[in-house]
Amino acid sequence: MSNDVNVNDELNNVEETVEVTANEAVETPVAEVEPIAEVEPVAEVEPVAEVEPVTKAETVAEAPEVEVVAEVKVVVETPKAPKAPEVPIVPVEFDWNAIGKKHESYAPADRKRLEDIYDKTLSSIGDHEVLEGLVVGLTNREVVVNIGFKSDGVIPVSEVRYNPDLRVGDKIEVYVENQEDMGGQLQLSHKKARILRSWERVNSAFETQEIINGFVKCRTKGGLIVDIFGIEAFLPGSQIDVKPIRDYDQFVEKVMEFKIVKINHEYKNVVVSHKALIEDELEAQKIEIISKLEKGQVLEGIVKNITSYGVFIDLGGVDGLIHITDLSWGRINHPEEIVQLDQKINVVILDFDENKKRIALGLKQLSAHPWDSLREDLKVGEKIKGRVVVIADYGAFVEIAPGVEGLIHVSEMSWSQHLRTAQDFLRVNDEVEAVVLTLDREDRKMSLGIKQLIPDPWTDIVSKYPSNSRHTATVRNFTNFGIFVELEEGVDGLIHISDLSWSKKIKHPAEFTKIGETIDVVVLDVDVENRRLSLGHKQLEENPWDVFESIFTTGSVHKGTVVSSSDKGVVVALPYGVEGFAPTRHAQKEDGSNLQVDEAQDFKVIEFSKENKKIILSHAKMHQDSKAAERAKEDKKEESAEMQTKRAVKKIKDNLEKTTLGDLDALANLKASMDKKEEEDKK
Repeated sequence: MSNDVNVNDELNNVEETVEVTANEAVETPVAEVEPIAEVEPVAEVEPVAEVEPVTKAETVAEAPEVEVVAEVKVVVETPKAPKAPEVPIVPVEFDWNAIGKKHESYAPADRKRLEDIYDKTLSSIGDHEVLEGLVVGLTNREVVVNIGFKSDGVIPVSEVRYNPDLRVGDKIEVYVENQEDMGGQLQLSHKKARILRSWERVNSAFETQEIINGFVKCRTKGGLIVDIFGIEAFLPGSQIDVKPIRDYDQFVEKVMEFKIVKINHEYKNVVVSHKALIEDELEAQKIEIISKLEKGQVLEGIVKNITSYGVFIDLGGVDGLIHITDLSWGRINHPEEIVQLDQKINVVILDFDENKKRIALGLKQLSAHPWDSLREDLKVGEKIKGRVVVIADYGAFVEIAPGVEGLIHVSEMSWSQHLRTAQDFLRVNDEVEAVVLTLDREDRKMSLGIKQLIPDPWTDIVSKYPSNSRHTATVRNFTNFGIFVELEEGVDGLIHISDLSWSKKIKHPAEFTKIGETIDVVVLDVDVENRRLSLGHKQLEENPWDVFESIFTTGSVHKGTVVSSSDKGVVVALPYGVEGFAPTRHAQKEDGSNLQVDEAQDFKVIEFSKENKKIILSHAKMHQDSKAAERAKEDKKEESAEMQTKRAVKKIKDNLEKTTLGDLDALANLKASMDKKEEEDKK
């Protein structure tokens, strides 16, 4: 019996050893355990003393609790193995000294197979990787995460405070900082994993233009700070909405949808936009709405914005513009006279461009045109009254009824022919009476005139301003060729520059008179057909050149003053208010220098032309003639002395034979007298 007990005890010990070894193979699937049918019979099991577990198992005395053994037994005994043949029990010697030592119960092949199975349950990881882990523990200070490594990692609970709903069993991304620190602990970081993953998601969302959710954290200068994937992004105020936003605080601590519009990798800056989403929606709405539009279609809209040039209308997702000229048939100064902000109005579609997404709207087109209600009996030549609404340089627009206007051209404001502007006759808001000159109901155009209200002064111009009649006129305008003057309203005339003065040569009319001054004129010619009057001023006096002809004869010398000079010569003022001209070669003085302005000298008339009213003078002739006279005088004196000598010699020859002492004395006296006279002449 003792032997039987010992054998049974040994069998039990062997069974427990196998169970402990199987228990140490953590998480080994039951399906991979060899069937019991392949297990050697108990009689062939090696002695207990030679069995050692594969892993660092405890001795039999330190084996796990009976409950674990029972659980393992259930697993092992579950397969139905064929009943082993009965084998006689052979007593085995037991080495009691082997208790407490390691035992190996597997063959090398089995050991290798079990190690491979166990290695497959562990993950192969490296430092600085981002992995997904399972939360297996959660405390007030730490979160325990299993990433399939030989040991679990721990991260501070502060890194997951953004997610208050985190629970055990949730998956979480972690960054492997170190597989084993000094204490053998796996070091993980959820914050760094979020940052790395966040930048990957941000770049991906930017490339694909993905719509993402973000949490508005706070307000900053010029916009808002938004948390997207754990990264702080900037939302400019202009990118919040399509309409201006004044209060940014209303968006703080709200979750909104965004699009990433810009990334600066150098400074790690991200810019997002909520406006882009709205614009995309509006763009889609625009395309849909514009595709259904038709010219002439009447729609209801809301006044969205008012500008000086028109009104923007919201048609329910797409905007249209009513130009100021399409708001009213009458003229208005500003659209606010017709509509107000947020006002609901009906508008008609005038035109639209599908490519440019532009819609032209009209408001006045919903009412009848005022020209259609213009009275039928209105005709050309009839007098009407109206109010000046617009003035331009070329004329004035007069409103005779709301939306019905006529143009008074500046040429129809006065019978005068000289250039003037409409501002000289009318002002805005003036009430005027005019005559209908033309009327075109189809083109809705009308021209008016106000000069037709007074008689045309050219009707009896010949009897009122006959030739050679004298009048007083007002200087209105200058030209290079003359002066335009006004005799009365509507009667203008021209004084040619050559008819201003008989004697003076005038280069420009401004030298003679000024605009606005009065001047006496004589009517020279009347052209009724072309409405032209030729006038003169010098004709008020007799032609002085008839008198000048007898005064400034060729060769006469007159005192004159140089009034101007040029390269060709000098202009000289002569007596009686007449002027002469001295060419350059005739304007030289005796010493060879030229005459200067305001210098007075004697001039000799070398040419006179009554027809051309021209007097040619010469100052050089004066000193040239003086020198010639002196030379002639000297020549005369020399000739006289020579003749006297000849006569004396002749007398001597004639009386040579009768010469006496007295004659010789007389001859000597005569010679002395001639020598003395000759010396005096030399002095």
